Amino acid sequence: MGALNGHKNGVASKPNGAPAKQLIPVADRLEEGRALAQDVWSVFNAANLPADCINLGQGYMNFAPPQWITDAASEALTTVVANHYSHPKGRMRLREAIKSYYSPIFGRELDVESEILVTSGANEGQYAMFTAFINPGDEVIMFEPFFDQYLPSVVFHGGKCVYVPLHPDLSKPKLTSDDWHIDFDELRAAITPRTKMIILNTPHNPIGKVFSREELLKIAGLAEEFNLIVQSDEVYDTLVFDGKEHVRFATLPGMWERTVTVESAGKMFSATGWRIGWLIGPSWLISPTLAATTRIVFCSNSPMQEAVAAGLEQCEKHKFVQTQCAEYVERRAILADAFDRLGVRYTLPEGSYFMLLDISKLTWPEDYPFPASVENRGRDFKACWFIAMEIGVSSIPVSEFYCKEHVGIGEHYARFAFCKDVDTLKRAAERLMGLKKYMKP
Repeated sequence: MGALNGHKNGVASKPNGAPAKQLIPVADRLEEGRALAQDVWSVFNAANLPADCINLGQGYMNFAPPQWITDAASEALTTVVANHYSHPKGRMRLREAIKSYYSPIFGRELDVESEILVTSGANEGQYAMFTAFINPGDEVIMFEPFFDQYLPSVVFHGGKCVYVPLHPDLSKPKLTSDDWHIDFDELRAAITPRTKMIILNTPHNPIGKVFSREELLKIAGLAEEFNLIVQSDEVYDTLVFDGKEHVRFATLPGMWERTVTVESAGKMFSATGWRIGWLIGPSWLISPTLAATTRIVFCSNSPMQEAVAAGLEQCEKHKFVQTQCAEYVERRAILADAFDRLGVRYTLPEGSYFMLLDISKLTWPEDYPFPASVENRGRDFKACWFIAMEIGVSSIPVSEFYCKEHVGIGEHYARFAFCKDVDTLKRAAERLMGLKKYMKP
């Protein structure tokens, strides 16, 4: 990720890297939306870490999508029509595939013209929805830790983020993601007359929490009571483990009419660089979002839409979701076993492909040479830097996904991604054994 459009920390750069004079101030929204600060992805970029460091920080796969999907992409590139503009709603083949795949899941016949919108990744779909509905001063509730793109996307539209932290039950010696809870009194207190939207993320990044039906029904009750829109980010819906039920928020009583469900081909088919996502919801929410996305990107990647359509069409034939889940359970076990051998507390995720390690007992020399980029940040920034440098495994400090007031919750944790091949995870697990000598009893 890193610096945007030749800027770093708000200073324009010349081609040779020397600072250039800032002739005109940048928009305030960039500062307010944390866009100009050196973000966590820049700090823990591979270029800053040892050459042989194993990257378990960023959530992208080091393996290819299934061949039957990449074959469809190759085939699409040989046609004329798939190499040109698509309809802003998305290519009809993909919309039909989404309809066929999700109509039984949602328990309703989806309309390809008014209830499905293909977007340039889930992130652009969310951004377009904020463009369509957030006015200056509108408040958007998000649960912490939050996916870091939520904050700037809301702020760029003049919205105000209101944060409700999830609380881990630290009375338990071993945690699963189900042991992180919402305080519903806190959630109710966060709602004001300016609240317009709640962002829900289940399965959750980075905790891996699969929200229970009981929890979701309570959120639904508040959404109905206060007439709120719900943006339900369900991009990890095909990665749910241990028999947990992924409940579609839009299927709860009264929620279809106020919910947009966000989905991602990148997460589903291990194709994060294809940038294809889609939104599903009622026409009154989808139509204005279509108007926004038409002006933001006009249309999404045409040949990759064809490939994703093939993926959805053939998903059941290849038993893809079931097979992929089993593979991720194996990958998760490698990391969990390593942390068990270390004797360190961690959260076993029941969804997604991230695991939180409690690094509060990690120690390092007082004179350890940390770079300026991790100074004056949460303690977890130093912990993750130390692990990367001394152990050779990179992770992401979780305090990045909290507001300033709640950094103290996040700085106890480092996020490790297990969306990597088995051999890579096994090598990382062996390296992580080196942490034992740095852990307080």
